[in-house]
Amino acid sequence: MKSYLIFLLFALILSSCNEDFLNKTPDGDLTIDDIFTNPTFAEQYLTNVYSHLPFESRWVDNPPGGAFSNPYGGASDEMEILYDINFSNNMNAGNWNPTSNVQPIWSACYTAIRKANVFLENIDLLPPGDIAPASTISRWKGEATFLKALYHFYLIRVYGPVPVMENTVPLDFDYLSRRRDPIDKCVEYIVSQCDKAAELLEARVTSETDYGRPSKASALALKARVLLYMASPLWNGNSSYSNVKDPEGVRLFPDFDASRWQTAATAAKACIDQAKAAGYALHKSTTGDPVKNYHEIFYINFNEEVLFTINDPGYPDLDSYSEPRGMPGAFWMHQAATQNLVDAYEMANGQQPITGYNADLTPIINPLSGYSENGFASVETDKYVAGTNNMYVNRDPRFYASINFTGAKYKQTPPQNRRTPLEFWKGGLDGRTNNGGDTYSETGYMMKKLTHPAFVMQPKTVPIRTWVAFRLGEQYLNYAEALNEAQGPIADVYEYVRLIRERSGMPPLPSGLTKDEMRTRIRHERQIELAFETHRYFDCLRWKTAKDAFGGDVFGLDVNTSGYSMNSLDFYKRKKVESRVFEDKHYLWPIPQAEYEKSPGLGQNPGW
Repeated sequence: MKSYLIFLLFALILSSCNEDFLNKTPDGDLTIDDIFTNPTFAEQYLTNVYSHLPFESRWVDNPPGGAFSNPYGGASDEMEILYDINFSNNMNAGNWNPTSNVQPIWSACYTAIRKANVFLENIDLLPPGDIAPASTISRWKGEATFLKALYHFYLIRVYGPVPVMENTVPLDFDYLSRRRDPIDKCVEYIVSQCDKAAELLEARVTSETDYGRPSKASALALKARVLLYMASPLWNGNSSYSNVKDPEGVRLFPDFDASRWQTAATAAKACIDQAKAAGYALHKSTTGDPVKNYHEIFYINFNEEVLFTINDPGYPDLDSYSEPRGMPGAFWMHQAATQNLVDAYEMANGQQPITGYNADLTPIINPLSGYSENGFASVETDKYVAGTNNMYVNRDPRFYASINFTGAKYKQTPPQNRRTPLEFWKGGLDGRTNNGGDTYSETGYMMKKLTHPAFVMQPKTVPIRTWVAFRLGEQYLNYAEALNEAQGPIADVYEYVRLIRERSGMPPLPSGLTKDEMRTRIRHERQIELAFETHRYFDCLRWKTAKDAFGGDVFGLDVNTSGYSMNSLDFYKRKKVESRVFEDKHYLWPIPQAEYEKSPGLGQNPGW
């Protein structure tokens, strides 16, 4: 589709070979001078730096080339991954440690950082010319600098403090001397690289041949996110980490500094302003449908809201694993949304439907919400058929863009032309068969949000896919959260949450909220707006709420009892799917044992 996507595919194939693949050509060996005096080789080298980006669209499968996938959705309260050997299931069982950490995040990121450093230290060998004018070389430097910052961010978001690799290290580097930099110093370095990259990058990437490259707004979005993390309770004055030091006694986490919230708010607003000036905007469908306003963000590639993507054009299984089994050829229902998430969606009137649960798992219903689990819809809509349980009626439009549920209409247009609603009960068209041994949704739901409506399982049609790594909507919520913490619920806090909710047809927040009440509302808004985008896992980590959010039971519907139909109320009773483990040590991942043995000066994260 796009030459740059093809470039990335080429790089992925090459990166699975020896790390120094660019040193080999059919004519013999290439030196650094050979690479960086040839614009084609130089650009290929830069392209290979992208090949280590995480495959965050791959929630179930292991990616090629030593890159890392996405266990974060399955390890949060958003989803149950049905594939038993998936790493998120090890996390949920507490069955992981420094030697069985199967995600190669450390090695992939440091490999990429080294390549970015090699590029930046040698690109000035390339004399500007017609093929690579000075403006192109400058943009390439901006890309490499952004990528170096991004890979450092991917490291600290799981490991916390890590060694900052500002330059390449010599071959005789003494790894015994390697130390981790304190988390605030890691963040300062990432911020400095984002600022440097923003000076060098285009305001907005508009050429289709360059789609997938970062812009100024991409760099500022990364800066705003990392500063939000730095201001949050996990890293900012966390009393549990006050005595965490390296083997030489250097503290790795700082004391609390309230001004970090204002710094984060200022960075988010700068990103928003830069993005707007460059023509970015919240995406809205030409149909005006609030459901499509939201859903289209994730399948209309490079739309006006998207600030940076990770391209994975040939991967079909984000769709395959969410395709209900009643569709031709579908039988891998691995990506099941939880009842925990379903219950979090507000009603269309902005009221929270459920305020808690009784001992028998029945919900405590907010009487002002209009929510009910008794009875069934008497009227058909464009979203569900008559006879759908009332628990799915009149919900936030983002619910209908994100969750597939019993009674929902599904792919009724060509080429699928499905005429029956979704049926997730046992014996239903999309539910468990009576024979057992099949793949089915253990919760009674499937993820819809990130899927593509044009995907066909059989005969297979796979639309080209991108993963939205940064988008403008996130920045609105980053700004609102940080500003509320810095100054309380002032007008801009209300306004930027309103803009997010209005886009999806939801009413504004009520006036007169306290700072604490606004914090609760913003955190809930992030849970809904950013669902399945890898934010929930890291949000709960940085808020220090993950033990409560992830360390309990995950619920679904009664999908294992025979004899139900769509109007069987017993089918909709909550059932425990899994009891999960989250310990205090899980707020930071363990440093891989192999790295610790090479460099004992790294120390180990608490509890590991």
